[in-house]
Amino acid sequence: MIRKTLVTVAAFALAATPVFAQTSATSTSSTGSTASKIQCVGTAVNAREAALDSAVSLHLQAIATAYGTRASALQKAYMDTSSAQLRSDVKTAWSDFSTAIKAATKSWKTARDNAWSQFKTASRACKAPASVTTDSDKVGLEVSGS
Repeated sequence: MIRKTLVTVAAFALAATPVFAQTSATSTSSTGSTASKIQCVGTAVNAREAALDSAVSLHLQAIATAYGTRASALQKAYMDTSSAQLRSDVKTAWSDFSTAIKAATKSWKTARDNAWSQFKTASRACKAPASVTTDSDKVGLEVSGS
């Protein structure tokens, strides 16, 4: 009877081994696929961040230029001795500043939106499982540009 039990247990163990091995291989394959999808999303995040970094740099340069131009225009305006000319030059300096800031803001927002749009398209193409975060819900934390 003990022999019969040992033979049955041994037969069961041998029969079960391929099933466990197969399950293990499937699990590893699935994990590898998820890992490559995570890497794909990571590549999309890196591209988005590089685009945003470049856009922020351009935006900040445009803002700095607008302030520098305004400062120079106001300095020149206050060298005039005529009140009428002063008023006109100050108005022009501030108007040009406002136009430059609006243009910089518009460029930033366009670049920001493009970076996020390209990211969303690229991350969707990765077909990552829902458990892989793509941080798309954080777009509202971006600098508004105004």
